[in-house]
Amino acid sequence: MAYCDEQLVSSPVVGRFAPSPTGRMHAGNVFAALMAWLVAKSQGGRIVLRIEDLDAERSRVEFVDAVQRDFEALGLTWDEGPYFQHDREEAYQAAFEALSERDLVYPCFCTRADLHAASAPHRGEKPVYPGTCRSLGPAERELRAEGRVPAQRLVVPDRNVSLDDLVQGRYRQDLARDCGDFLVQRSDGAFAYQLAVVVDDAEQGVNSVVRGVDLLCSTPQQIYLQELLGLPRPGYAHIPLIVAEQDRRLSKRNHDAALDALLVRFKTPAAVIGHIAGLTGLAPTCDPTTPEELLGSFDLNALPSLLRNLVQIRWE
Repeated sequence: MAYCDEQLVSSPVVGRFAPSPTGRMHAGNVFAALMAWLVAKSQGGRIVLRIEDLDAERSRVEFVDAVQRDFEALGLTWDEGPYFQHDREEAYQAAFEALSERDLVYPCFCTRADLHAASAPHRGEKPVYPGTCRSLGPAERELRAEGRVPAQRLVVPDRNVSLDDLVQGRYRQDLARDCGDFLVQRSDGAFAYQLAVVVDDAEQGVNSVVRGVDLLCSTPQQIYLQELLGLPRPGYAHIPLIVAEQDRRLSKRNHDAALDALLVRFKTPAAVIGHIAGLTGLAPTCDPTTPEELLGSFDLNALPSLLRNLVQIRWE
């Protein structure tokens, strides 16, 4: 039986690793992958490996190879994949056309400077798109297209979308007031993350999504896309971020927390896993351990009480 947003479902649990090949993994990436693995495997489930290389300019072949070696070295095995987003353009295009045929998307000619200047005040975690280009008429759109290739935005209604997150509990977002019309395709032609991820999760059978709490505010938009496209809704668990300091999450620029530096510091993959497990409360100590050993004592039902009040965990 699988946890899947407000209910237990009988379908097998399928989780995912979804790294972006733009650098070596860091401690925060390892924690997220470890949690995804534990949540799926504790329910007898499987893991899909998906390489999220939508950003062609920043993605590097050497990092694709490195992330797979890193997962293997850490004992974070996967059962299916790797799948690559660069191979999935036709699927994203089909989803985009399905939305376009229903007049749910429109061209947006705003530059980054325009968006920064015109965005409505923040409501929670992100700026709200004010609908600048939504009401442009055909003639105005044609005129603006002569000077700039537009991005494409999805029209959102003024309605609440909510979910019961396994870790964070009930979360609600009014799409119009708290987000605004959001991108489904960038001006360079690349499909946006929100669209790609819901199409990928559905086709790859992913019904358990474990990721950082910084992505919680994106989830209602993904749920809305799932509804529009007739795709199933996974269960979600948004976990605390490991941060370099308060309000600054780890990134691939934090070289002291990058996996190659961690292996120099801690000597073995088991010591890296053990330190992260102890730091985050998955284990009572920071002694070396493996994902398989952690699985023996992992309690899915205890996860909310363990992590719910933690938004950030300071890296040490």
